[in-house]
Amino acid sequence: MSKWDKLLDRISSLSNDLRLEELRKVLESYGYVMHQPGGGSSHYTFRKDGCNPITIPKHEPIKKVYVRMVKEVVESEVDSDDSE
Repeated sequence: MSKWDKLLDRISSLSNDLRLEELRKVLESYGYVMHQPGGGSSHYTFRKDGCNPITIPKHEPIKKVYVRMVKEVVESEVDSDDSE
């Protein structure tokens, strides 16, 4: 199993030991662009045209609520690939 598949499995299982960089890699692979926080904030926002923005704080480990948001993105992207 590739590293990518293992990472997607960890996201699907809502692992509680994921880092922001891992979630960033997945979101950017689906076309999201990360925007750096400004003014001392620790929250990173990921944006993609036609999709709701996802904001994730850089506190590690990442809480499950944020992993769940990324999981929904992965599932919707996989669903859209299957329908084509």
